[in-house]
Amino acid sequence: MASSNPAFNRSPAFSSNRDVAAKLQAGATGSASTEGMTAAQLTDLYSVPSATPSDTDRMTYEDTMVKIVTSFVILLVGAAVGWFFPVLALPAALVGFVLALVNIFKKKPSPALVLSYAAVEGIFVGGITVFFESRFPGIAVQAVLGTLVVVGVTLALFASGKIRASKKATKVFLIAMVGYGVFSLVNFILMATGANSDAFGLRSAPIPFLGGLPFGVVLGLLVIIMAAYSLVLDFDSIQTGVKRGAPRIYGWTAAFGIMVTVVWLYLEILRLLALLRR
Repeated sequence: MASSNPAFNRSPAFSSNRDVAAKLQAGATGSASTEGMTAAQLTDLYSVPSATPSDTDRMTYEDTMVKIVTSFVILLVGAAVGWFFPVLALPAALVGFVLALVNIFKKKPSPALVLSYAAVEGIFVGGITVFFESRFPGIAVQAVLGTLVVVGVTLALFASGKIRASKKATKVFLIAMVGYGVFSLVNFILMATGANSDAFGLRSAPIPFLGGLPFGVVLGLLVIIMAAYSLVLDFDSIQTGVKRGAPRIYGWTAAFGIMVTVVWLYLEILRLLALLRR
């Protein structure tokens, strides 16, 4: 199942195409020829224990998890810097956007670039969190706990096999993502031009038949569900990479992809909480 996350989509390591995966694995592990070997040599060859994924430099869940945790530790360090120096949030957002594009379009993942993205994105997240915290005290803790709950529940459901990605659900998800992208662009333009001066733009518009509930609250709940499904697609891509024997270096691609989704989820929860507390 293809992921919606561009970090996974552009990498052949997470392709569900068996031919692509086979070529990738062959290039990573090489192939040995038994032509011309004696009976004794063949006996010695086949008596050797099977190589583990680590021996063949292939992706494993354990190694990928280490890379993901390392990336999030760097992101948290960056968030601490952004918390104390919120003025760095805007420059960090711009640099983070550039680094995200570089990581997405780079053919082979670079640990240095992924960790650089984690640090810069952390500064942005820390700075934007201070902005919300100054207006809604305690919202930072609520957003962090909310993010942990969504990620934990999604991972638990995926690991237990109770939730899986499907072609139909993914098509609906992609259509919803396009719609959300268009809405966000229009909302940004209205706010930037002064056509809508509210801090949340169209998100603050009341919905009459829901008792005046802000449109952004309903939209926020739907987007959080979308982000959770995006996590399912990310987990599915990692599972595909491990099963297909992708090179170990692509664990960094997985770390980058998970970071992108979790940061998106956190920002959406932060915005939803702010709308509710207004």
